[in-house]
Amino acid sequence: MRAECYYDDYDKKENLHFDSKVVHGALGCDPMTGSLSFPIFQTATYKHRSFDVSTGYLYSRLQNPTRQELERTMAILEEGFEAFAFTSGQAAHMALFGMLKDGDHIILSDDLYGGTFRIAEDIFRELGCDFEYVDMSDIENLEAAMKDNTKMVFLETPTNPMMRVSDIRKVAEVAHKWNAVFVVDNTFLTPYFQKPLTLGADIVTHSGTKYICGHNDVIAGIVVIKDDTYSDHFHMQLKSRGNGLGPMDSWLLIRGLKTLSLRMEKHNSNAKIVAEWLRKHPKVKKVYYAGFEDHKGYQISLSQTTGFGGMISFELDSLDTARKLLSDVKMILFAESLGGTETLVTYPLTQTHESIPADIREKLGINERFIRISIGIEDPRDIIADLEQALG
Repeated sequence: MRAECYYDDYDKKENLHFDSKVVHGALGCDPMTGSLSFPIFQTATYKHRSFDVSTGYLYSRLQNPTRQELERTMAILEEGFEAFAFTSGQAAHMALFGMLKDGDHIILSDDLYGGTFRIAEDIFRELGCDFEYVDMSDIENLEAAMKDNTKMVFLETPTNPMMRVSDIRKVAEVAHKWNAVFVVDNTFLTPYFQKPLTLGADIVTHSGTKYICGHNDVIAGIVVIKDDTYSDHFHMQLKSRGNGLGPMDSWLLIRGLKTLSLRMEKHNSNAKIVAEWLRKHPKVKKVYYAGFEDHKGYQISLSQTTGFGGMISFELDSLDTARKLLSDVKMILFAESLGGTETLVTYPLTQTHESIPADIREKLGINERFIRISIGIEDPRDIIADLEQALG
């Protein structure tokens, strides 16, 4: 059927600055009605205008105008060719790994979100894929791990939860030398602070649940591709797996994106203040924060990012101190996840990284004293006061 969809004709707004792009999105407002709030197209199917003439939409599993507005906006922000919105970050990574085949060798960050590790080991290794976990903050480790059958390099930077930083440009050079697709999970920094596609990545992923949404009220995942090489693959994933984000959740992400710049600046400035305070506390033995000038990856961060984000991890002096902190926080919330307006404190050992084998966790430093905190947008004095009383 011939498409005559007015949503196909949109201005990518390349000439706008980032702060304006997040506000105005792709179309920004509804071109038919002029509604400033982009409509929630809560529909399963679409009426055809006549035989062989459609509106450009057939069925919402394939495409929905609200989801399309979110996807086009994310492509604009990441400076990519096309974006795809999924029902969760896990669904996005399932779709990504769906391009792998039996016998493929895949390199991932050794310090990795537990959910991604679980997908790799419990699902795709069973299908014949060979996964290897490498500290890519040292490029020599990656070079030594590459093989003739390496088909993908998957990088978190900064990593979750140890905040290691890798040089995206150098990782891209190594991956492409071996004809491997290079993927960067950009959840922690978002395109506001870091644009991996402009640094050599082929694909960027996000847990849209986190900073993209920003309000802890949506589960979502985003994939952005640099060019049309993988376009057909992800369209097929949406069409056949039925894992596309629904219109209401898409609309909430569109709304959340409008304040992304403001939120990321506040997360960033608050985190710096809190990290410096934590470093001086007698019960805090070590702080993992990419914004410290003595952080191993600090100079790399300066070369490829415009901020350090709102994530901090730290090790306490004892399990008792960790239990007290998690039990006694008041304004700060003891909860899984990150990237929302509220400050959340998480216990990786039993929450985000419980899928990681104990020996690997211990090697990385994720022990019973280890805490991760997502700094919110509250007054930093209140965040510190709550931590101080909870630490005792």
